[in-house]
This record gives sequence, structure tokens and C-alpha cells, in this order.
Amino acid sequence: MRREPSIMHLDLDAFFAAVEQRDKPSLRGRPVVVGGTGGRGVVATASYEARAYGARSAMPTAEARRICPPGTAFLGGRFAAYRRTSDVVMALLRELSPLVEPVSIDEAYVDLAAGDHDLSVPGVTALALDLKARIAVATGGVTGSVGIGTSKSLAKIGSELNKPDGLTVVPAGSELDVLHPLPVRSLGGVGPATAERLAQVKVKTIGDLHRLSLVDLTTLVGQAHGTGLYRLARADDDRAVITDREAKSVSAEETFARDLTDPSRLSAELDALAGRVGSRLQRSGTSGRTVTLKVRRYDFTTLTRSLTLPQPVDDARQIAEVARRLLGAVDRSGGLRLLGVGVSGLSPYAQGDLFAEALQETVDGPTEVTEEPEPVPADPAPGPAVVAWHPGQDVVHAERGAGWVWGSGLNRVTVRFEGPRTAPGPVRTLRADDPDLQPADPPDWTTP
Repeated sequence: MRREPSIMHLDLDAFFAAVEQRDKPSLRGRPVVVGGTGGRGVVATASYEARAYGARSAMPTAEARRICPPGTAFLGGRFAAYRRTSDVVMALLRELSPLVEPVSIDEAYVDLAAGDHDLSVPGVTALALDLKARIAVATGGVTGSVGIGTSKSLAKIGSELNKPDGLTVVPAGSELDVLHPLPVRSLGGVGPATAERLAQVKVKTIGDLHRLSLVDLTTLVGQAHGTGLYRLARADDDRAVITDREAKSVSAEETFARDLTDPSRLSAELDALAGRVGSRLQRSGTSGRTVTLKVRRYDFTTLTRSLTLPQPVDDARQIAEVARRLLGAVDRSGGLRLLGVGVSGLSPYAQGDLFAEALQETVDGPTEVTEEPEPVPADPAPGPAVVAWHPGQDVVHAERGAGWVWGSGLNRVTVRFEGPRTAPGPVRTLRADDPDLQPADPPDWTTP
């Protein structure tokens, strides 16, 4: 471990939702859920107001709609707006050090030792407070949580301890004091199945994990996984901050406490894994053409099956459908111990396809209309199909100016006309084929 807390981890708070609340003043302080808005969509990010009701990433949107109160905004994603804000933040990090490792669009490690900084606890605390203030100003109010420690794992855990808008510095020599009271799930690599297996031997905290011998731990969860957890429980992490980190694939897997044979349970597990993979792809702004299924059978034989698609995907529903097709060709007799889903052949995501769905259904408006709405236009005469507007989309009207789609359906579109620097704006319902209404680029939050 390092002798000073010189590795920083920054995690922007509820990033997608925070950008939406910044650009849409009527949503500030309200629950916001960003992700797939259709019947089989998946949550990418939930604001802290929505998390208070139980909404979380990778949850089916239908479940989030059920548990969140009326007035919750369910929005499709706007990757261009997120990328623009992320670029501003990453530029601020590179002012601190030449060694910055972006993990995703809203998360990065910084090696402070590579810059000219006071690495004492007061020194890095003052540096982090200044950074957080500069991020809030430069992004129009988006906040981030910072952890600083002697290793990447300590910095990452520190950034999670006091969210949102938090700051935790773990001084050298106090790593185990910080780690040991925490739930074992705080460690990277401990998912639900591993946590359940550890709980069976009364391991619930990292301190409990620390008391297990290496032999016991590798017997319990496997050689590679057990060795990694053994080191992390002792704050033994010498990974460097790497500036040219480029993922070749994104994957998620789960080892089950009992072999699974039930088709419906296996299908549900694939949906959950695909949701995790899709969320990570969307957060990093990438998509991939090759979907891979990993299976470990009851006898510990491991198989992989892959399918390369004509077009890149990041949609959890599509990933799950391909994974189910691949699973159908695998012998499941005797049960499965592990399932994994991955996407490779990554490339930058094509703008406009983020959370793309055929949103023809009527979407409930996400906020209350307090002003008197204009009369709803009469049904349009039969004609060519109209544009499928999606909730949250940026638009501009020739007479009314800039706004965003509040809801759509039945050949109508409802728009709230407002922007980052305006007061909450009026809501108006227009014909979906109104020639004066056009898609627009994200608003510039820096312009008064």
C-alpha cells in the first residue's frame, strides 16, 4: 500500500438523473428515473428522490413505476448531454494529474501522486473540497462524491460511504479500521450469491471475512475469487491508475448457492444479468455486436456460446433475448451453477439510439400541470405515420422556443417549454406531426 492517501475516486451522484434535473427545472427536487420507458424497459439511473421509494439501477421500469409516487418523471436517455457534462468533469480531473483513469462516463480514478500536491490528510481534503466546488460550478450543479485512500479499492469504497455529495479520506494506517465494520457487499466482486454463501458461515462484515484463512476462503468461493477477496479484506491492493484503459467487453455473472433447473428462474436471472450489462454499456457510452453466454454446469464443466449481431446493442431487453436463444442450445439437465452474460466488439454508441424503443403508448406526464393547458388539438386526419417522440427528448418549436417532451401518444405530443436557466415552464399539447416542432440538441447550461 502507499504511504499517503494519494489515489482519488470520483463518482458523480445519480449522474443521468442529475443532468436531467439540471436541464429541466420543473424536475428539481422531484423523483426522476432515466432508462427504458416502455413496458419492458430497465432503469439506468434513479435520482435520490426516486431511490427513497426503492427505485434503483437495473430494476425493471415497470416495477419502478409501481413503487414510485405519481409525479415521478420517467425519461429516456440523452447521451449527448451526459457526454458533454462528463467531458467537462474529466477535464477538471486532468488538471489535477496526468494520470486519470475513466471507469465510465461518470466515474474515474486520479493518481494524485503524479501531480504537485500536498498529500497529507488536510492537503488532499482541501484539494477534494475545491474540486467538488469547481465541478458544481462548471456543470451547472451536478455533484460528485469523492474517496481518497492508499489504494483504488479504499478510494472506491470511500466515495460510496457518504453519498451524495460526500467526501471520505482514509488516512494511511487506518485502512482496516474503516474496512472491517462495513458489510461484505462493500467489496468489489461480492455479489448476492457470494454474500449468501459467506453468510452461511456467519461472514457478514469485512472484519468477519478477514478472520477466514486463505484455504477456507478459496474452498468456499473458488481459488481466484477467494484469493482476491482475501487480499481486499486486508487492504492489499497495489493496482495502478491506468490512463489508457479501454474495455474490450462488458460482462456480468452470478454463481448460485444451489444448482438451478427451473426455466423461469433461469430466464429471470438472464434478465437481471442483461440489465447489469446494459446499464454499464449505457453508462460508458458504448455498445457491442457480440453477445456471449457463459454457463457452468452441475459437474463444473464451463461452456460459452456467442452470437454476433448485424448492429451493435446496449439494450438490456435485446441482450437478454439473445442470451435466452443461446441458453436454449445448452444442455441444462442436472442444473446450472453459474450464468454469465457479456457483450464484446465494443464501439462508441450511436447518438439517438440510447434506450431506443417504439414509444407509441401513451406516457403519463411526469410532473403536475399547474397552469391551464391549451385546448387539445382534434385528432389528425389519417395520413403518414407521425414521429415517435420519447419522454425527456430535447425539442424546439418555431414559436414557443426550446423545451422537452413531457409525454406522447395518440398522435399528440406534450411539451414543457423550459431550459436550464429558466423558471419551470408551461406545458402545451401539440399534434405529433406539427411542422413547427423539431428534435433539438441538448440545451447549453452555461448560457444565461
